[in-house]
Amino acid sequence: MSSGGHGHTEDELRYVRRRYLSADAVHAIAIQNANATFSARSTELWGQGSTAVASDSTHVRAYDQNLFTEWHSRYGGRGVLIYWHVEKKSLAIHSQLINCTASEVAAVIEGAMRHGTTMDVEANYTDSHGQSEIGFGITRLLNFDLLPRIKRINKVKLYRLVAGEPDAYPQLTPALTRPIRWGLIAQQYDQMIKYATAIRTRTASTEAILRRFTCSASHPTYAAMLEVGRAQKTIFVVRYLRLRDLQREIEEGLNVMESSNGANSVIAYGKGGEIASNRRDEQEMFVLCLRILQSALVYVNTLMLQGILAEPEWDSLLTPADRRGLTPLFWSHVRPYGEVNLDMDTRLDLDAVKLPGPRVPTENADQQSSERA
Repeated sequence: MSSGGHGHTEDELRYVRRRYLSADAVHAIAIQNANATFSARSTELWGQGSTAVASDSTHVRAYDQNLFTEWHSRYGGRGVLIYWHVEKKSLAIHSQLINCTASEVAAVIEGAMRHGTTMDVEANYTDSHGQSEIGFGITRLLNFDLLPRIKRINKVKLYRLVAGEPDAYPQLTPALTRPIRWGLIAQQYDQMIKYATAIRTRTASTEAILRRFTCSASHPTYAAMLEVGRAQKTIFVVRYLRLRDLQREIEEGLNVMESSNGANSVIAYGKGGEIASNRRDEQEMFVLCLRILQSALVYVNTLMLQGILAEPEWDSLLTPADRRGLTPLFWSHVRPYGEVNLDMDTRLDLDAVKLPGPRVPTENADQQSSERA
């Protein structure tokens, strides 16, 4: 950056970075970008506001400089994990840096509860690694749905509702197992609400609570949460196998997540996509700055698409299927290489254009045009 034609030296840029670019400031910028995108969206083009997010982890390599570099057994390389929460229209609302051995269940819950944007998260799509019985239980207590894509769903067991009815569902007998222990749930209900409230009010982190439970697996509250999770998982599996639309919805959300990872690999292409530091604060800053760039890309693309599609000739060309396929997450116009001259005295001529609704008479249209002018 110091080699550009702006007249600032490297020392001055490093001072600005050290003095003003903190993790809290960058996080606030990312939230502001997301909220600006939500407010600028046209409901006629993008539909009503989404209430579901997709979450997944991305393995990012880091320089092997010291003994504290982590190694991930599943991805087979050194580095860290970035856990993303991306809403259904391709905008990242939360990102977090987690260790290679961290629980993805805790990352799912933290992102859904701590994103800080104006979006109201009611459902979370995740892959097989982001779901478990305790995950189903805690998300149910926190009042949002966990919607995973389970790889070996044919091996999942369904829990019976009540005891003493072994012949209630004869065709499901091979897939059924023991009944849910509702008495344990009723006995530990107050304690479960206490832990859920602690997560919601940030009195305790989800990872700390899960670590405490897993160190003492016989904890009665943990056993009750597992029973809630088993009941919720049974409900989800039955819905998933019965509703084709739910299967498509989960696949669509996870495909958006993969597309978001593709955009990040284009933006963060320098040094082969590796993080050139093993300092935790530098890695967190890398993740947050990457999120800012992606959210800014989605914001500008949203305004450009709305400005173009607001022209009248597009009304008869776009079918409902075309509108469903529109996404603001594209990067073919991004120029990652070469020299980019930044002029802070000019701005893109982009307004938060709203698509026109039903056709109005000519005199009303002329009046509205004069008012906009």
